[in-house]
Amino acid sequence: MSVALKGPAQRPAPQQPAPAPGAPAPGAGTARRVVRRLRRRPAALAAGAVLALLVLLALAAPLLAQLTGQDPNAYHDDLVDSARGGVPLGSFGGISADHWLGVEPGTGRDLLTRLLYGARISLLVALGAVVVQTLVGVGVGLAAALGGRFTGQLVGRFTDVMIALPMLVIGIALTAVVPPDFPRPLLLILIIGLLDWGGTARMVRAQALALHGLDFVDAARLAGRGRLGIARRELLPSLAAPVITYAAIKVPTAIVAEASLSFLGVGVKPPTPSWGQMLSSAQTWFRADPAYVLLPAGLLFVTVLASTVLGDAVRTALDPREGSRLRVGTRKERTA
Repeated sequence: MSVALKGPAQRPAPQQPAPAPGAPAPGAGTARRVVRRLRRRPAALAAGAVLALLVLLALAAPLLAQLTGQDPNAYHDDLVDSARGGVPLGSFGGISADHWLGVEPGTGRDLLTRLLYGARISLLVALGAVVVQTLVGVGVGLAAALGGRFTGQLVGRFTDVMIALPMLVIGIALTAVVPPDFPRPLLLILIIGLLDWGGTARMVRAQALALHGLDFVDAARLAGRGRLGIARRELLPSLAAPVITYAAIKVPTAIVAEASLSFLGVGVKPPTPSWGQMLSSAQTWFRADPAYVLLPAGLLFVTVLASTVLGDAVRTALDPREGSRLRVGTRKERTA
């Protein structure tokens, strides 16, 4: 009678649950979680709707001008009172059935179409400049954080110099050497973007240095990844929240910078309208025609407020730890 030798009991391998039909791939639900968190914030939804409406109106400016039958550059001398220096005839800046928001003092040009076309220039310059300064700032900040002590100090001092440079003075100097036929919106994007990246670089450097000593970065370094791989796979995903938030806050700053350059005569040239140019010309009319000042200033204020609120909401949605910090000391815990 033979006795079969029994070896050590073998544990069955744990079976992985089969994915449900139509289930998203791992990591595919990140965008859904962000959108779900944003939907829980009415202020973020309102800010996003306002910004989307502004962008839509700016893109549809030629179509809306055709529907209203108004040319943004057409003068209407019969709609202004020449005896009073060009004040619009009628109440509230000359509002009528043909001119829904009134007319521009001195020229009689339709104010609604000029605001819509001005939104195209102001938003285009602001968004383009923020994209340029974000790309440059992130690259310089990561280079300063991962390039060693000497490189970090060198890049840090260069960043401090760029922050201290007067952007308006350099912008005026650059317009003196740039050919007149060079597109002014593109010139403004390059001036603001290439001269105002210092804050982004300093923020990225500080955040990257804080992340550089964490365990997941050390694990990636021990796995043999180089500096470029660590920056691309480990640091950039963690830097997405502060970079997006800072970029959203820099949008109104870029709009104000464009307005300042236009005020000094180095921005968009007339008759092309922009909010900054309208504000610079409205300073002589704020008593005779307050609407001409309040409309572009109100649009600028709404854009600043909406971009700030949306940027803060996106930061919280991208960084779930931020929401948990705000709930410290509360008994009720919410699941993301």
